[in-house]
Formats: sequence, structure tokens, C-alpha cells
Amino acid sequence: MSDETRVMDSQSDDFERSQELALRPKTLQEFVGQKRVANQLDLLLSAARNRNSPADHVLLSGPPGLGKTTLAMIIASEMNAPIRITSGPAIQHAGDLASILSSLVEGEILFLDEIHRMSRPAEELLYLAMEDFRVDVIVGKGAGATAIPLELPHFTLVGATTRAGLLPSPLRDRFGFTAQLDFYENSELSVIVKRSAGLMGIEISEEAITELGSRSRGTPRVANRLLRRVRDYAQVHSKGKVGIKEARAALEMYEVDEIGLDRLDLGVLETLVKRFNGGPVGISTLAMAIGEEAETIESLAEPFLVRMGFISRTPRGRIATPAGFEHLGLKAPISSTNQLDFFDTPASDA
Repeated sequence: MSDETRVMDSQSDDFERSQELALRPKTLQEFVGQKRVANQLDLLLSAARNRNSPADHVLLSGPPGLGKTTLAMIIASEMNAPIRITSGPAIQHAGDLASILSSLVEGEILFLDEIHRMSRPAEELLYLAMEDFRVDVIVGKGAGATAIPLELPHFTLVGATTRAGLLPSPLRDRFGFTAQLDFYENSELSVIVKRSAGLMGIEISEEAITELGSRSRGTPRVANRLLRRVRDYAQVHSKGKVGIKEARAALEMYEVDEIGLDRLDLGVLETLVKRFNGGPVGISTLAMAIGEEAETIESLAEPFLVRMGFISRTPRGRIATPAGFEHLGLKAPISSTNQLDFFDTPASDA
């Protein structure tokens, strides 16, 4: 790849990110969906403002694209506080975290994305920081090492994770509020598509809005991404006007089926059904057969496929359900229906 191509790709990615940022709601009143979580957060933040103190630490968990980063930014906006954004993979040493914590100001929001991927030494440092608002800085080495306590300003940690089960109990217990974000209803996604289209100046019909909402896999990030791709198609083929015909043609071009399964989803389902006769098969074997990382399948494809009832997790691995076979136009073997006794049991990777 040439340097010029890299620059163009970087500019395109920056433009996409800037557009996505512009579409984020700024307040809880603007936030669509997750009513239960929004109401609970509103109470938490209102009480903190009344006490004139920082809010309790907040843990947001759920599949990617449901609004965890957006909610963190809204918390900062509602508390009229600055926000510092980092991620678990970026904090591999306790000193990295200590340096971030010591530079915070009173009331600041620290957003820690993918908190489950933080290193264990950093996690142990975070326990003390969250509870007592101090860290112990180790000076020296060996027998002569000395721990010097460093007081921290009162801050609010907002942690986000797609794998809440990987967080150790001592860390989870230090969050004052834990929210589990759920997939969105199609009607809520239609509202999000309509709002985003208005902000982006896209002329779109109600039928196209409904179509996009129904194919967005319960995820606002997917809805906004599909809207941008449909807009591109309409600008080339219909002078920028998005009707139901343009929406369906664009979604077909980008390999998004009638219920929102994309190429990765269909690849997982078809491989499970056609190559492994419905399973059971371990996630590593499945990932190898598809040519994807196991984590990609677990975080991006599997939650929606399980939610739709197309696959299930068993002690022996993943299996395709009769509904999964039916979606591909195939009939499930009788043996696969007997495997559903293991539905929703943690899967083995053997």
C-alpha cells in the first residue's frame, strides 16, 4: 500500500469517526432506548448534583455498539465535568494507571473502555483508587522499597466492558452502579435512524427508515453505519433521495439480509450448519474454519445469533438450532433438536 493510499484511508476513517461523534446524543433526554438504564442513571446523577459531589463509579456492560461510550460522555455532560478517555489494553502496567489517576482533577470522569482487558497489577492499583481515592507509589527496589501514599482527587470511574464475566469480583463490587445494556427494538432503531438522517441532511422515506431499523441487528452503531452506506448508494443512483427501493438495493449490495445478518453472521451460521452438520463445535475450531479470530466471533456475531435463536452454547461447543437451519432454507437433523437441552450453558472449547 502506498503512502498516498494510507493517507486517504486515514482521512476516510477520521471522517467516519467525526460523523459518528456528531450523531451521538449529548443528554439523557436525547438518548433513545435503554429506558431502564437511562432512568436509573438520571436518578444517580441528579442525586450527585444535589449533593454537589462526584457521582458513584459506573460499570456499563453489553455487546459492542449499544451506547456505552455515548453514555459515558453523557455522564460527563450531565455532571458538567471533564472526561478522560482510555482503554484497558492501553494500561499494561500499574505505573501507566498511576500516571493517569494522579493527573485527574476533582470531579473528573475517567472512562475506561474494555476494562476487562486491563492488566492484573493495574487492576489491583485501581481497587484502592476507587475506594479510598489514593494510590501507593513504590519507590526503590527489593528490601529497601518504600510505598508512598498519593492522595487522589475524587473522580468518577466509568468502566465499559463487553465481557462482564471476566471482571474479578473485587473490581465489580467497587462500582456503585452497574448497568447491563440490551439490544434495541426495531422501533427504537427507526427513531435513531430518523434522527441521524435529519442531522446528516439525508432525504429519506419512512419506509426506508423502517427497513434500516429492522436490519440493524438491534444495534445503533450498525444503524448509523448502514444509513451512511445507503446514503452513498442514493447519492450515486438516485440524486441523494433514499426510498425503500434504494435502501433495499444498497443493503443487498453490502450483504445485509432481511433480518440484519451480515457476511460474518452468515459465515458463522453457514459454517456451523453446512460444514459441521449443526455442531457441536468449539469456538476455536469454528473461528479457524471461518478465518476469523475467536474473540471477533464471540463479541460481534455470536450475541446476535444467540439472541435470534439461531445458535446456542452447550458444554460441548456451539450448535445450530432448528431456527438457524430454517433461516438458511434447510431442515434440521433430528439429533440437533435433542442438543437444545444444553441451551445457554457455558460452552466448552474442547
